Formats: sequence, C-alpha cells, structure tokens
Amino acid sequence: MKLVVLDGYTLNPGDLNWEGIKKFGDLEVHDRTPESQIVERCQGAEIIFTNKTPLREAILSQLPDLKYIGVLATGYNVVDVDYAKARGIAVANVPGYGTASVVQMTFALLLELCQHVQSHSDSVRQGDWAASPDFCYWNYPLIELEGKTIGIIGFGSIGQKVADIATAFGMNIIGFSRTRSDQSHRKNFKWAELNELLKESDVVSVHCPLFPETQGIINKDSLRLMKRTAFFLNTSRGPLMVDQDLADALNEGIIAGAGIDVLSVEPPSADNPLFKAKNCLITPHIAWATKEARSRLMGIAENNLSSFLNQKPINIVNK
Repeated sequence: MKLVVLDGYTLNPGDLNWEGIKKFGDLEVHDRTPESQIVERCQGAEIIFTNKTPLREAILSQLPDLKYIGVLATGYNVVDVDYAKARGIAVANVPGYGTASVVQMTFALLLELCQHVQSHSDSVRQGDWAASPDFCYWNYPLIELEGKTIGIIGFGSIGQKVADIATAFGMNIIGFSRTRSDQSHRKNFKWAELNELLKESDVVSVHCPLFPETQGIINKDSLRLMKRTAFFLNTSRGPLMVDQDLADALNEGIIAGAGIDVLSVEPPSADNPLFKAKNCLITPHIAWATKEARSRLMGIAENNLSSFLNQKPINIVNK
C-alpha cells in the first residue's frame, strides 16, 4: 500500500520520526509539494497525508486509488470534504493535540503586551539601566491583568482552557459561542452576545473554527466596538480577522494593541499592512508547534489511520 505525506516538514523538521506511519506500507514523505506535482506524487496512493497542501475536486478526481486523507491538523478546510465523501474517501483530522500549547502562546502574547519584556530586556542590554539615575525605569505603561475582563470568542476546549488560566490571573470571563455549555462552576463568567463581549472586554481572544459565518468576524465594525485600551489576540485562524481593518484600528488608536500568531494568507505577502501597524506582535503560526504538541499530533494521526484500516474509523470529518 502506497502512502504519501505531501508536506511533512512543518510537522517533522527532523526532531520526530515517521516510523509509526511507515509501518502501514510504502511511505513517501515530501517536505513540501507544489500544486503542480500533487497528482504525480500521489498516483497509486491509497493514503495521503496533508497539512496545508490543498486537495480540491480537480486534484482528487485524478486519484482513483485514494481511500483515505489524513489531515495533519485540526482544521480541514484544505480538503474538499464534500467531494471526498461523494467518492467514498474518508477524511480524518487531528483534534485536541495542541490545546495546552495554543493556550500557552495566547498568554505569551498577552503578557508581552502587558509587560514589554523583550523591549525592556533590549533596553537594559543597550546600557539604559546602567545609565539610569534610578533603581528602575519602564519605557511603556505596565498593565496588571487582575480585575480585567477577557472576552473569549469560541468556547470549546481551547477557549475553556484560556478561561482557566485567565481565572488564575484574577480576570473576569465573558464567553461567546454557537453553543452554550454549562459553565456554572465559573463564578467569574457570563455568556454574552458578540457585540456585548466586544464592548465590555479589556482583552478579546478568538478561538473559534473558521467557517463562512466566522470569516472576517473581526473587522472594522467589530473593532470599533472595543475599548480604546483593549488588546486583541488571535492564535486561531488568520481569516477570522481582516488584516487591513486590524492594522487601521491599531494605527488610528481604536484599540491599544494586538498579539497574533496567524494571518489571513500564510505565508503573508511582504506588504501585509500589519507588519507596520502600531503595537502589533506577530509570530509565524507557531502556537501549535511545540515538540510536545507535534508529537501528540503524529501519534493521533497514526492512531486515526490504524483505526481506519481496522474498520473502526475515528475523527472522520465527512461521514
């Protein structure tokens, strides 16, 4: 049985191994695959793994042997799942592998916005502390989280874990979600509609899936509802926000700052407006990428395939 990994480098740049998947057949692993080479590389393959390489109808229709697509991520919008279902091709994703790492990154961005650790460290190394007449100094306002309110858009496993950590910081929680689970154990929590959340929150963090109804949910209109002192965080999906609208809001002082790990197009163009936006932290989509999280991802992907081959499929997104 032929198995192909189309874009394995980001999952495993060399610090993991593919042995768990290699045991199922003849495995070909490609670091990256341009669209023009997908069909050629996948001819005769029954199993394909993809992270971000798109598998649309025009491609899938040329792969008659294909039975299973393993998405090496939680989001599966890179695959035409409806066409795959019509063809009888199972599509499985990997949920839950990166919750702790994404939450950790969310607070890394928030704490940097509050404390400006890197800037102050750079200042000290440049000699500013040694030249200071006082025992301390700060170059930016420093912000305490206790008593502040965080609005969490999307209250699944990641959103709830963000709420747990925010609670440890003494924050109040406002949640917005398509479905409202029982959160009665949280004494610092309330559900709200989106506009209310945006108006009342000191921090707005998005953790919802990317669907047509959530694309561009953070835009010029929603940003204008936020406090001028508020921070915006996105460690979820880039297209949940409109890059230009966020840049404008930062540059015009509509909100105070942003910490984002994703952009609407990745890799971004060199002229993305957020690169020059005021008080905007940007990291290159690394919230998921701790070795621990990638190891879990690899293990779940292996288990997904094993379960499928044993006719007990799990994590199938196009049943």
